[in-house]
Amino acid sequence: MPAAPKTRKQSRPSMTHLEPAEVLSVLRAAKAKGAREWAMIVVAYKHGMRASEVCNLRLDDVDFKNGSIVVERLKGSLRTTQAVTEHRGEPLLNEHRALREWRQQRRDDGSDFLFTSQKGGRLDRSQFFRLFRAIASEAGLPAEKQHPHALKHSIASHLVSANVNLALVKQQLGHKSIGSTMRYITTSDQQASNATASALMKIF
Repeated sequence: MPAAPKTRKQSRPSMTHLEPAEVLSVLRAAKAKGAREWAMIVVAYKHGMRASEVCNLRLDDVDFKNGSIVVERLKGSLRTTQAVTEHRGEPLLNEHRALREWRQQRRDDGSDFLFTSQKGGRLDRSQFFRLFRAIASEAGLPAEKQHPHALKHSIASHLVSANVNLALVKQQLGHKSIGSTMRYITTSDQQASNATASALMKIF
């Protein structure tokens, strides 16, 4: 009998990210939808969080007095305590205000989860997926960008393109290994040569 054909190994999905203007479009549509949607998406973007990590946030994880949020990462990533920040130049990125507005509107249903469903209790990961897909579609994003994980890739790409120190990017994303952060770096031989020449000019 002829040997069975070898199955092709599935290629790794591309790390699709949103352009800054697209992030703002999504946040604008989310804010129009409601305080919960705005808060969830701005938190997911600014802290590079997975859908499950956002849904797992508890009320006690956000400390408004000290301006901090505890991010419990999944898949072996770091548990970090990060700043809850404002953004004077762009109100849509004002995470502090977004979370404040949601906490004021959140109905007390006896649950200690930060983001609750309309029926009460923890918002499910699949519900967040559907919410994000609908909001991203309304914002005019193409189908391949209508996935909440694109937010994690987006903040990583934006920080790298802004030349933020890789060690800081690693910490913000909660990566244990710098190798995970390096996936967002694209370089060429010419860039390496130019950087080397520039560094040697400064040293010598």
